[in-house]
Amino acid sequence: MTADDRNPDTTTGSPAAGHDPNPHYEIRVKGRLAPRWSAWFDGLTIDTDTDDGTTAISGPIVDQSALHGLLQRLRDVGLTLVSLTELPTHPPGEPPAHQHQENH
Repeated sequence: MTADDRNPDTTTGSPAAGHDPNPHYEIRVKGRLAPRWSAWFDGLTIDTDTDDGTTAISGPIVDQSALHGLLQRLRDVGLTLVSLTELPTHPPGEPPAHQHQENH
C-alpha cells in the first residue's frame, strides 16, 4: 500500500494558487537555534526573533507521522518543547471554512 492509496485525492482540479494542502505547524522550543538548523528540520523556517528566549520552527508538515518524527528529533537533541500549534492553511485573504462570524 502506498501513501497515495491511504490518502486518495477526492478533490477536483489543482489546489488554489499558493495554497499548500499540508497542515502548517509552529513548534516552539526553549533557547535560540541558528538558522542553519533549518536543513536539519527538513527546510522548516527557524525564527529566533522572539522576546521570550524561544525559537519558533514553522512550516508545512506532510502528515502526523512526519510531525511525530520531528518531535522525536527535538527530544533526541535535548531541546525542550514549549508549544505546538497548528496554523491556519487557508489562502491569504480568505477566511477559514470553519470560521463563523458572530452578529452582535
